[in-house]
Amino acid sequence: MPEELDEKRAHPETLRVTEAGAMISLGVFVKQEMERFNKLLRLVRSRLRELIQAIDGTVVMSQLLEDQFNSFINGKVPLPWLDTSVGYPSLKPLVSWVNDLVARIRFIGQWLYDGPPKSYWLSSFFFPQGFMTATMQTYARET
Repeated sequence: MPEELDEKRAHPETLRVTEAGAMISLGVFVKQEMERFNKLLRLVRSRLRELIQAIDGTVVMSQLLEDQFNSFINGKVPLPWLDTSVGYPSLKPLVSWVNDLVARIRFIGQWLYDGPPKSYWLSSFFFPQGFMTATMQTYARET
């Protein structure tokens, strides 16, 4: 799993603050996306650690961990990872979902660390409508 995204390493243009003292709309959006991905990464890591401990016999194999283990055996994404309060909906099998998650985090990370990209991968966002709103606000404020 990739490391969590670090706001402290953000490119100055990504989280730029206007003269009025407010962060630019696209900066607010990418920060919210970063927080959502970090929350999902923390969940995945903690559940993987718990499962490893259960397999080793150092913690009790709960029903939740057994369901996760069975999902792995069947090549499916565990349901808690797809819960919309933490994850994003997907019909992909486990391997494709992990590859997709890594690619999404890489895209958001490049935006965060290298500055706004020239083009955007809309389907990589948790909340693409928020991106469209932030884009319209940015355009309206520049004109």
